[in-house]
Amino acid sequence: MKIKHLLIALAIIPIGAKAQEIQYFRHYDQRGINVFHTGKQDTVPFTGLKVKVGGNFAMAFQMLRQQNTALPATRTGFTGNVNSLIPLIDGFNLPMANLNIDAQLSDGIRLNLTSYLSARHHEDTWVKGGYIQFDKLTFLHSDFVDELMKSFTIKIGQNDIDYGDQHFRRSDGGNIIYNPFVENYIMDAFTTEIGAEIYYHHKSGFYAMGGITNGELNPTVVAPSKIDSATGVVNKYPPAFHGKLGFDKQLNSNTRFRVSGSFYTVNSANSSTLYGGDRTGSRYYYIMSNQNIANGTTTSSAVDYNAFSGRLNPGFSQEVHALMGNLFLKHKGIEFFGTVERAQGRTITEKTDRKAMQYAADLLYRFPANKENFWVGGRYNTVTAAIVGVPNDVRVDRVVASAGWFLTKNIMMKAEYVNQVYNNYPTNNILNGGKFNGLMLEAAIGF
Repeated sequence: MKIKHLLIALAIIPIGAKAQEIQYFRHYDQRGINVFHTGKQDTVPFTGLKVKVGGNFAMAFQMLRQQNTALPATRTGFTGNVNSLIPLIDGFNLPMANLNIDAQLSDGIRLNLTSYLSARHHEDTWVKGGYIQFDKLTFLHSDFVDELMKSFTIKIGQNDIDYGDQHFRRSDGGNIIYNPFVENYIMDAFTTEIGAEIYYHHKSGFYAMGGITNGELNPTVVAPSKIDSATGVVNKYPPAFHGKLGFDKQLNSNTRFRVSGSFYTVNSANSSTLYGGDRTGSRYYYIMSNQNIANGTTTSSAVDYNAFSGRLNPGFSQEVHALMGNLFLKHKGIEFFGTVERAQGRTITEKTDRKAMQYAADLLYRFPANKENFWVGGRYNTVTAAIVGVPNDVRVDRVVASAGWFLTKNIMMKAEYVNQVYNNYPTNNILNGGKFNGLMLEAAIGF
């Protein structure tokens, strides 16, 4: 089935290659870097229906080493020590690929559909999601609405929720072009949900967004039957809300300043996945994982049982209330991106909320001037969280050094050195005294 999808994709790629540019569109190549919202610049004339077929492909070579100090332990249903780490060697990881279909349906109306052709999390083809975006509503034949839409954008579908600015810079399956590093944040806020977002863009640089979703990645129409431990009544599936307020302006030819504040909130859910909605997997394969558990775990269309190794999911599956602040500053080739995030939530069996805090800072230098096809940079990322089954807060720290090169706007190579340390985990937890470090190499194509 996957081969069939690939052959179909390859057959229609020439159509996309000849297609004209799409309106209000973020490119899948170097031109898409540091693009957050598509804005209201109407620079592409509408000449009729257009279909653009694109793709992303990523391949990685891993050279990581790991260690821990957890005490040997056994677990019912598994054989051997479940706290020992899988021995690792240097080698290639499973490549990932995305298929992107974008269509210009009418003037100011475009459609996106993205599929994961291959990913660490699943070997078969999965549809990531899609949306329709309205930047014009000319079919209403209203001068008032036309004038209003010069400042508004409407997005409807099942797609990435616009919580925070970090999701614009993360790796997403085969699409790693936007990320100057190999992996995403330790606490990776990303999911797709069914809903709508309305944006307001002011010419001064101020912008605002309000969104409502179903609060679920995998929705259901089956009536809930579980009892919420906090309320003592049958669980409910109310909508989730998110929003953003910020300022983004090119202050002069050399300097750009962007700041934003975001929130996401849902009071109860069938299974909230704000910190577990990625369906591709982390880039650090088999890190801090156990072979005995892997051997005894039944997986469905999965490459390994721990597809998100190296990340921390606080497990807020029932209730989530999250805030994120982001600062982006670029002066000539120097680029800074910072994140402060506070989240609290719980599972359906908990009566009180737990909390998690995340801080991250990226500092890059892109060169040479006017081309910026090389970069060097560093990232510091730390998370402190209360997690189920651990009496005290745990902390995970990561330091990364990165360098990269765009051979062309569509072809990129990058390398990073990563050092990650796990703190305050109990001696019976596999992450006790956990640490991994080493080199990662990645190459990517995006079009």
